[in-house]
Amino acid sequence: MVAAMAGFAVEDMFLKSAGVSLPAAEVMVLFGAGGAAVFALLALARGETVFPRAAFGRTMAVRTAFEVMGRLFYTLAIVLTPLSSATAILQATPIVVVAGAALVFGEQVGWRRWTAILIGLAGVMIILRPGAESFTPLSILAVLGLLGFAGRDLATRAAPKVLGTAALGVWGFLSIVAAGLIYRLFEGVPFVLPAGSAGAYMALAVVFGVSGYASLTLAMRTGDVSAVTPFRYSRLLFGITLGVVVFGETLDTPTIVGSLIVVLSGLYILARGRRAVTAS
Repeated sequence: MVAAMAGFAVEDMFLKSAGVSLPAAEVMVLFGAGGAAVFALLALARGETVFPRAAFGRTMAVRTAFEVMGRLFYTLAIVLTPLSSATAILQATPIVVVAGAALVFGEQVGWRRWTAILIGLAGVMIILRPGAESFTPLSILAVLGLLGFAGRDLATRAAPKVLGTAALGVWGFLSIVAAGLIYRLFEGVPFVLPAGSAGAYMALAVVFGVSGYASLTLAMRTGDVSAVTPFRYSRLLFGITLGVVVFGETLDTPTIVGSLIVVLSGLYILARGRRAVTAS
């Protein structure tokens, strides 16, 4: 899980670097196409069907829609806003997933976890600082990406079990292509040939993105979920470190305080959830 979070953080760094000289829509299209191609080759090597009939059902349509939403807005967030703040906001995804599981799937969530959920969301608001002079509407992009990823994770729980990891990877990265093409309609900036460092950044983003996805899948399928999930928050450490060291970003007090609130709330929710499962 730690390797997966490190891979995703480095992937974000390269995507942000590529976005300096490439249109954001092109960054998404190239990244999605590269990742989909890698997972398609992996699926064929394993003898898996890349486009099984089960992939065209309602559940997968909902999952893909949320994936497009998450990828579109979060990619825009890391390209247009500080990497450290976008990464910090994304850490609230597990908190929103727990709330969604209670509202959508009827899972039992006691008042303690609901309180922690509200506190965690308050931490996100501290990071955003609405109403403050330093607030930028672009920060909302990370929040929209967070909601998209939370919806994707909820839909994944209902996804057909016949879909293998590689097939889900193909669909996941194709959704990034779709997100890029959708944004291309609004961006209106022509695509350019990625040359030099931009091309290298995109290739490296694909390598680390695919590695992170594969590591995440391995962690969730071979380890105890309640044991490995807390290590998702290591992405915050990697993302903030890369933002400060590579892009010269600075951390202010609200970002630090809000991040701590989000992480501590998420860890408490996970601990309470594990205790509830053990008790039942």
